[in-house]
Amino acid sequence: MITVLFFAKYRELLGTAKISLSAADIDLTTCTVAQLKASLAERGALWRDVLAAENTLCAVNQDLAGDDTPISLGDEVAFYPPVTGG
Repeated sequence: MITVLFFAKYRELLGTAKISLSAADIDLTTCTVAQLKASLAERGALWRDVLAAENTLCAVNQDLAGDDTPISLGDEVAFYPPVTGG
């Protein structure tokens, strides 16, 4: 199982802070961030728009991750917008 977290406006837009996915939901043997995004985008247009946004950031196990980053069983994946402030 992997845990997927959504922060800030993504949590508000999607209506959830956390989901869990099992091997029945996605093939975790060769999964990447890009494949996870594609799988989640199948949930609807809003999910697709959030995950396809050019500035969406991702972390796997609290390390900044790109689309080609592998995801394994037990990983935590977080999606969040850019952080701003001063």
